[in-house]
Parts: sequence; structure tokens; C-alpha cells
Amino acid sequence: MKWSHYALLAGFSAVLPVAAHAQGTADAGATAEATDERVVLEADTVYENSADNTIIAEGNVEALYQGRILRADRLIYDRTTERARASGNVIIIEADGSQQFADEVDVGPNLSDGYAIGYSARLEGNASVAAKSAIRRSDGINAMEHIVYTACPVCEGKNPTWQIRARRAVLDEETQMISYRDAVLEVGGVPVFYLPYLSHPDPNSERRSGFLMPNAGISTMLGTFYKQPYYWAVSDYSDLTISPTVYENVNPLIGVEGRKRFYSGAVSFDASFTHEADFDSNGTTFGEETFRGHLYGNGLFTITPGWKWGFGVETQTDDLYDLRYRISNQNAKRGLYSNQPRRLLSQLFVTGQGDSYYTDAAVLNFQGLRGEDDASRLPQVAPLAYAEKYWDMGDLGFASVNASSAILTRDVGADSHRVSLGGDWSTMKILPGGFTFKPFAELRGDYYLLDEAVSGKDSVSRAVGNTGATIAYPLIRRGKNVDLMIEPTVMAAWGFANANDPAIPVEDSLLYEFDESSLFEPNGVGNFDLYEGDGKLSAGITARAIWKNGTEVATTVGRRWRSRADPNFDVASNLNGTSSDWVASTSLKMGSALQLNSRVRLNEDDLSLSRLDMRASTSFNRFRAVGQYYKIDPRISPAGTSDEGIYLRGEIDIAGGYSVIFSQLRDISRNVDTRQELGIAYTDDCARFEIIYDRSEVRDRTLGPQESFQIRFSLLSLGNFGSNGF
Repeated sequence: MKWSHYALLAGFSAVLPVAAHAQGTADAGATAEATDERVVLEADTVYENSADNTIIAEGNVEALYQGRILRADRLIYDRTTERARASGNVIIIEADGSQQFADEVDVGPNLSDGYAIGYSARLEGNASVAAKSAIRRSDGINAMEHIVYTACPVCEGKNPTWQIRARRAVLDEETQMISYRDAVLEVGGVPVFYLPYLSHPDPNSERRSGFLMPNAGISTMLGTFYKQPYYWAVSDYSDLTISPTVYENVNPLIGVEGRKRFYSGAVSFDASFTHEADFDSNGTTFGEETFRGHLYGNGLFTITPGWKWGFGVETQTDDLYDLRYRISNQNAKRGLYSNQPRRLLSQLFVTGQGDSYYTDAAVLNFQGLRGEDDASRLPQVAPLAYAEKYWDMGDLGFASVNASSAILTRDVGADSHRVSLGGDWSTMKILPGGFTFKPFAELRGDYYLLDEAVSGKDSVSRAVGNTGATIAYPLIRRGKNVDLMIEPTVMAAWGFANANDPAIPVEDSLLYEFDESSLFEPNGVGNFDLYEGDGKLSAGITARAIWKNGTEVATTVGRRWRSRADPNFDVASNLNGTSSDWVASTSLKMGSALQLNSRVRLNEDDLSLSRLDMRASTSFNRFRAVGQYYKIDPRISPAGTSDEGIYLRGEIDIAGGYSVIFSQLRDISRNVDTRQELGIAYTDDCARFEIIYDRSEVRDRTLGPQESFQIRFSLLSLGNFGSNGF
């Protein structure tokens, strides 16, 4: 839409020398060398009309100025008024190759004002615009009459997917906004929306304030709803997206998303608020109206090149607020630590890392959203800290020392204050025959200050440690089509006996499970409150096959034996008794066609399935999908019952840009669809439309099953959304 910026290369002013010649003549003086401040003009005929003081070029006119080219059938330059007029098949070619067209163009001195008749142009991003007339004013305002704008490819004899048709449009070069009067949005040539006023940023602008694409639908809980986001570019370093949503059954909601970048870091947040009473899954309100809302946010800042500090905030006024208003992004990681499902986590932290050290410290606060949660029993953690210093001792191996603390307090229940100091050493040697030998040793001391009324002791101190070695025999066979690698491994270690005192409250290992990732670790527990001492032996094998086309298959399988059973480990941990279940993992990588990862735990007695976790993704021809499946046997389930579930999400391209979207999160053991989506989408180069049916069978206190229909769409250059997570 910047026709007038360049329109005209032929804006010959008195201060710009003109070098011109008629094709076929030999006037060497007329072909004087041009500089960046000169206009080079070529035409079949160039002559001067002394009567009206004009220069006229006719036939295949081409004017070159600062890398831009103007072509026309005829061009007239009036030396008295310093105006230039080009007519007949006018084409303006920019230095980047983009083109503008007009039947006639007239510009004044220094290109400060002018007009175009029958104007059209291709803009950045394949957008195009056409207008009956276009006028440029000297104050930077460009107006177009009877305009059509689209970001879709324009093909002869076929309507674009969408276009805006308006009586008048104005481009303000200072604000870089385009505003329309009497605008009609057409989809496939059919008028869909009429708006007396519409505005959006110039496609050439980087970022501008304006309305984003709306979201509308109908829900059994909320009724008919309409969400209209507005993007506010506050400054070059900050922005806000304000999203008011109106509902049929309940009061409106205001959503706010913000981002701000500082010299040393950045913050972002997602919040909403409303004034409403509680309501059930039918939208029936009860209780008193009050202010309700949520706030999720995080920030990260650099202190020095090696040190950073940050924060994460997660809070909402009531337990079911996020479920009632479909607040998403609750489980995003907002700092050093991640929350658990239906448990919000706020944190303040600092980290430091150098060539030979690492340290972090954090303060944590939890908010429970589960029906059984009691806020007085959830801990406040201040601080949770860890520091490590390590040394590369050359042939002697690697050594490190570490210190940590965890201070947990509760209004009701056991408090736990722990400090620890430890160190470890390891090295790697290559033995004759190709064996690898890795001896190791670790030692740690823990001190716990406890609540005697709950734990039975006021304090506990202990020393824990392990020493041993890992030996492996890696074998590699390279082939014409596939390379094979097999590595049998054995780890043996001996640790302190009676490492776990029953008085120590287990805070960080409640849901820990020994698997193949820790198969060859001397301490099978990766946290602090529980420690695996005594003697232990692990044996396993890792195999990998890599084909020349990039396909890769890998698997690890093994088992662990212990010299003595430790009653502090339960069945779920896989460290109870004197032997573990069999553990294994498998991965398959075939590029985008298929990615598969699985973990399995098999009962040591009969090899029956105790646990299976599997994830797969594919993007093949017309089909794209991701899926996850899990199954946990009652023997090792914390709840003592079978737990099984599946998650699927995918999209199948049918034909002509149409596709089917599906998504399902199903709790198989309870026979409940936690969430189910089914929809139809249309996608082309400039637009995406979706109609989605959503159903949830989850019951949580006053909320029960609910259904909704949503219409979502995006238009290239006017706004987007993302529903394709592949």
C-alpha cells in the first residue's frame, strides 16, 4: 500500500537531473552516466513541448531511480509545476522485486503527494490490494476508494479464500495502521460480516496494536460465548493482550496476557478476573457474587554472566476457577521446579553456574486445587538449596563436593529441616580387550531437625555412602546398510547398612520408582530422604542399530539384586525386597514418519506387565498424530487399583484443504473421557477455519460432564491461532 512512496520514480523535480534518450538514437550526450540522485529515462520517443514547458516520453517508457523501475505507455513531466504523470499500463517494480500497477499515476515534487487511478499491488507476504483510486497526501495519509484487500493468492476466475471489500480505506504511515469504512469480510466470495469500521496493522509493519481474531461458541455450562482479544503494543519492549469474554449464563470475564523485556531479563504473565458467584456444570449460579480470578506468571533476569534469578507465580481465587472458565497452560514450567496436576506452585529462585561449580536456591509455596487438599497441611519450603563444586583431576578422575538444604514447615503436620554435605569420586579406565572400568565412591552426611510430637524424635543424623565399580564391554559392528552396537554392563556396589531411619519424613521420594535410567547408579534413589545402602548388583544390556537412511532402534533391559531388603521402600519404588522387577526401555526413530519411545516394568516372578509407558508421534503424508498410553498394575499402583489411560491427538487431511481433527484423553480404568475433541478444519495458504466439538466427563465436586462447540479461525496478516501441535 506504499504506492506513493515510490510512485514515482518519475517524480522528476527540478533538482534531479534527467538522463534520457530515445531508443535507436545515437545521442551520446543523452546517455550521460547517472548517479543515485539521477533518473534514467528510456522510451521510444522523448521530446520537449516548449509551449507548456513539459518533457514527454512515449512508447515503452522506462524510468530508473535508486533501484526502482517505472514502466508506462506515456509519461509527462511539467517543469513549471514539478509534477509527473504516467499513464497506460503503469508498472512500478521495487528493488526487492515486488510490483505495483495502475492505469494512471500523478505525483508532485519530491513524491510528497499524488494520486493513482485503477491501482493494485502485491504486498509483503503475498498479500494484494486493489482500489478504484488512491490518493497520497503530503502529511503521510494514503486513502483508497472502493478497495479490496486479501492475503490469499489471487487466481483468475476464482475468488480468494477471504478478502475485505470496503468503501474506503486509509493507511496512516505514522501509526502504520489501515482503517476501513463500510468493510465487508467475504469468504469464498460470499459476504459473511459487515463492519462499519475495521482496522489492522499494515502488513509491512513489525507489530501494532489492534483486534485479533475472535473465538466464539456454545457450552452447556457457560452458554453462548464470544471472546474478542485486543493486542496492545505498549512499547518496543512490552505488550498486552486484553481478552474480554461475554457469556450467556454467567457474568463476563476479562483475560490479560502481558510480556515485558528489560535490559537484564523478561517477565510474562497470564491473568483473568470476573465478578461472579459459584456455578455448576449447567451454568446455575449459587452463593454470593465476589471477585474471582487467576494469575500465572514468570520472570528470569541475569545478575552476572554466570548468575540468574527468577520467579514463578501460580495462584487462583478458588479451586474450580480454572475448570469453570477453561483456563489452560496451568502445567507450564515457570521456574526451576514444575508443579503437579491440580497443585499450583509459586517460586522465587537464584542459580549460578561456572566452569567448575553449580548452585541454586529457591523458596516454594503450594496451592492445592484437589478436593482432598488441606492448605494447612501443604508445606512452605524456605529455602531449598543445592551447591556443587567439581574438579577434573586428569588421570585420577573427577571429584566433587556438594551441600544442600530443605526447610519445610506446615501449619498442621510434620515439619522437616534438612542439611546435607557430601562428596563423590569416579574415573574411567580402558582395560585390555576393550572393557571399560569405572570405579566410584560417594559419601554424604545428613542432619534432620524434626517435630518430635509427630516424628517421635527431635533430630536424626546419619551417614550414607556407596563404593563400587561398573564394568562394560561395548561391541560395535559396522555394516553396509546398518551399524550394530551391543554393550553388556554390570554394576556392583556396597553401601552403609540401615541408611533409612523411619523417623525421617519422606518428602522428596513419595512417588519415586526405580527404572532403567538409574539401573547402573550406586544409589537407586535420586533424591535425599531415602537412600539405597547395603550391597547391590545390577546387570543389563544396551543394544542399538543405526541404518544408513537414519532409522535407529535402541533398547536397554536389566535388573537389580540387593543383599538385604529395606522395609522403608515400598513395592511401587521397585527397590523393596532383595531383587527388582525387570526394567526396560525401547526407542524407534524413523524421522518425522515415526518416533516411538516406551518404558516397561515386568514382574520378577512371572514377567507379567507391571507398568507400561509409551509415546508415539507420526507425520506421514496426510496423517499427523501424537499418542501416549500408560498402564499400571494394582500391585504397584499407589492407590492399589489398576490405572490405565490413553491420549491421542491428530489431524487427517481429506482433500482440497479439508481435514478432520481428533483428540481424546481417556481414563480407561474409570471408563471416563477426561476430554474429547472432534472437528473439521479448512486450511490454505492464507486462512484456517475450525469447527470443534469438545466434551468432558470429569466430575469434580459441583462440576460434572459438559460439552461445547467452538468456531475458531485465523486470517493471514490479520491474526492467528495454533491448534496443530505436531
